[in-house]
Amino acid sequence: MHALKYAWLNSLYDPLLGFTMRESLIKGRLVEQLKIEKGDRVLDIGCGTGTLALMIKKRHADAEIIGLDGDPGVLAIATKKAAKLGVEIGLDCGMGFALPYPDGFFDRVVSSLMLHHLTRDNKKRALAEARRVLRPGGQLHIADFGRPRNSFLRKVSLPALLGDPGMVRDNLDGRLPEIIRDAGFAEVRETEQFLTLFGTVSLYAAVNTDEPAVARISAEVRNP
Repeated sequence: MHALKYAWLNSLYDPLLGFTMRESLIKGRLVEQLKIEKGDRVLDIGCGTGTLALMIKKRHADAEIIGLDGDPGVLAIATKKAAKLGVEIGLDCGMGFALPYPDGFFDRVVSSLMLHHLTRDNKKRALAEARRVLRPGGQLHIADFGRPRNSFLRKVSLPALLGDPGMVRDNLDGRLPEIIRDAGFAEVRETEQFLTLFGTVSLYAAVNTDEPAVARISAEVRNP
């Protein structure tokens, strides 16, 4: 899977997003929404060329940031960007629906403009994996296409450059919050919307409230 459908377009990824997607504003707000604390471990799923992961690391030097993407080409660009900035982040090659990390490993999981590239089944798998690798009480934060404000914006949210219309339809129908809840997250909410040249981008937040050990201990105390 390539960030812009074809590998030869990878060099255009950063300028394209910067020009069309209000990238600095949207990702800046996403970083603020994360509310990262000292020592937090953060996973950026579908990190692309590393813009968001590097932005997080620059603002939170004492946090551990790991970016994951399925495209080695964009990861090579991310590696060069990190070296140029003198910033250390982890960069792993892998897919969001099969994360190579142990349960409860991260405090925050973030994703920007990745989910609309996935089929509904893979969206569900990726969100289930995000929940698995989050600690109890950990947070999920997403920036991706949301329900357009009118029919015109719905049409321009479907450029072939950004993926298959069948994959982005759940986003445009406003189903992401429902899919996130179905993956087991709580406190799911859409926090902001931004108008871009390719349509409406929404920010979402959710919490992993799965605390099986606490529930089991409480049950044992109640029923010795």
